[in-house]
Parts: sequence; structure tokens; C-alpha cells
Amino acid sequence: MAVTLNPYQLDATLKEKAPGPLYLVVGEEDLLRDHALAVFKTVVLGEGGEFNYDLFYGDEASGEEIRSCASQMPAFAERRLVVVKGAEKLSAKEAETLLDYLKAPVETTTLVFLSQKLDGRLKFSQALGRASVMIDCSPLREAQLIPWIAREAGRVGIRLEEQAGHALRESAGGSLNGLRRELEKLASYVPPGRAATAADVYVLRGIEPGASVFDLTLAIAEGNRGKALSILARNLEAGEAPLRILGSLAWQYRRLWKVKETMAVGGREGEAARALRMDPTKVRPFLGRFSDAQLQTASRLFLDADGQLKGGTNSRPKIVMERLLLRLCESEKKPTAVPPSRPPVPSGRAASRTLSNVRTIRSGKQTGR
Repeated sequence: MAVTLNPYQLDATLKEKAPGPLYLVVGEEDLLRDHALAVFKTVVLGEGGEFNYDLFYGDEASGEEIRSCASQMPAFAERRLVVVKGAEKLSAKEAETLLDYLKAPVETTTLVFLSQKLDGRLKFSQALGRASVMIDCSPLREAQLIPWIAREAGRVGIRLEEQAGHALRESAGGSLNGLRRELEKLASYVPPGRAATAADVYVLRGIEPGASVFDLTLAIAEGNRGKALSILARNLEAGEAPLRILGSLAWQYRRLWKVKETMAVGGREGEAARALRMDPTKVRPFLGRFSDAQLQTASRLFLDADGQLKGGTNSRPKIVMERLLLRLCESEKKPTAVPPSRPPVPSGRAASRTLSNVRTIRSGKQTGR
């Protein structure tokens, strides 16, 4: 059975046992891929081991070149490290020349393939998936973001108040590169010995009080078009990128959907209030403004706006965002019922849980990979 690790498990695993011969680092989060590669270079090469390191790019190298290099013995060291970036760009013909190597890799070489996503229909992709240890670099789930933020805050030497962590997560829209940049700015801004607050996060981002993505979501829930457009304008004037605003808003809607699911199967108002950072007495009326159909509609609107902002239309970004907010406000005007916190279970059979099929978008990944 193939082994799958995340980049941080990789770090711990390689400290306990020697690296293996084949690894596949795959996923859309480029910061996690970079972290995994840094771990390999540290563990396999150590200090001054660049002599045993070779780097190839999938759109430039041939399969024969990669195989020949990986078959060489290390010089004055125990292992060689051979890395192929952009492995998805290897042509099917070039990739197939590596099939024999995957069956019998050289034990003194650690061959690492890095890719955003491989085509699972190809023989090479299937063989690599079976033969290698996979390092999963998919975007972090919501439950993983706060621990990641805390770990990174410790790395740059700052302490965060709980609300500061939530403010960072909202403002960066889940982008790890964005979060890291904001943490590094906080480390330079916050005096030693004091914990960073949510107000510090907003000051550094140039966001005025009452203009966060949470405030924007509240305005949409109220159907208050003027307030929503005002918050958008204040963020744009502060230099916030439209695509990042969109990503943060989409992330907020995903959280709303998850809270609604939790409430539908017996979750408590207190738990929902902590997740949404609001008064427990206001949770149920607030969630009542977001029906499943409205959330599905919002997801489609987010996808449309994402395509337009990334070049699918000649519309100006500000106009794209204004149209999005107006349509969201229109769809959220009428309150809807929220399921009771503990729905009755029909006699003789257990109630089934209905899961969301909402499509979501990921933003904040504008760097090249």
C-alpha cells in the first residue's frame, strides 16, 4: 500500500529513518511543496552536499536524462538527491522511459517528483503513485489553518491572541503565502513581549474597523447593498486586491456552510458562535438568512467572478466585485428557517445526514508554480 504523508509528517519521518528512493510531492499549495523540498535538501544533502544534487524541469528534461542521472552513484556521500519540478509537464513518451526505473530504483538515490497535479490516466502517473511515498500538498482544511498559523507565528517569534489568528485567516483567504507575509509584517510591527491583536492585523492591512470580510458578510446577510459596497470601496482604496477579497469572502461562505451542517445534526449555538465569532443569541437568526439554495447560488457567483477577475472578461475588477455583492445581497434578503439544533429521529431508523455539494473556489494562489 502506498504511503501518504503531509510535509510536516515528512520532516518527522525523515528524522527517524533514512530517506527512501522515490517520492511524489503533489498538491496545489506551492508553499507546502517548497517546504517539502527544503526538508529533502536538508536531510539528504546536509551542509555542503550540493555536489550530489541535480534539478530537472519537466518541460525541458528528457526521461533518459533523469534516469541516467538518478542511476549515478553518490560522490563522497551516502545518497544523491535528484529533483524533477513540474513533473506533470513531462510528455507521455518521455515519462514512459522512466517506467523501468520506477520498478527498480537505485537505493542510493532519492528521486523526488514535484507537481501541482498529475494526470491519473497516464501509465507513468499510476506507476509513480504505486512505487513512491506521496507527500500531500493540498490546500489546508479550515481546521488545519489555525495550528499552522500558530506554528508559523512561533517561527517568526510572535504570540497571537485568538482573535488575531482568526483575523489573519480571514484577511488572507486561506493563502499560506499571504498568511506568512502577514505574520512577518506583524513580527516587525508588534513590540517584543506583547501579543499581536486583531486590531494589529487590520492596521497593517490598511483595513478600517468595520470593514473586514466578516463585516462584509454581515452586510450581505442584511441585504444592505449600500453598506456592502462601502466596505468593498474602503478595502479597494486601502490597496486590497479584488481577487483576495473574493477569496476571503468565499472562505467565509464555506465556513457558514459548515456551521449550518453542524447545527443541522445537533450542534450547539455556543460552538457555532465561537466559529462565527458572534453573540450566541444572534447565531440562529444570522444563519437563517442563508439557505442551502442561496449558498449554492453564492458558490456559482464566486466561480463566475473568479473567472472574470482572472481574465475571462474585459470588465473592470471593481465592477465585477460590485456586481457580485449586489447579486449576493439580493439573494440574501429573505430570512429562511434554520433546522432545530437537535432534530427528532424517526422511530425505527436513524436520521441521515445531508452533506453539502457546494462547489468552492480557491484563491490567493497567484504565484507561479
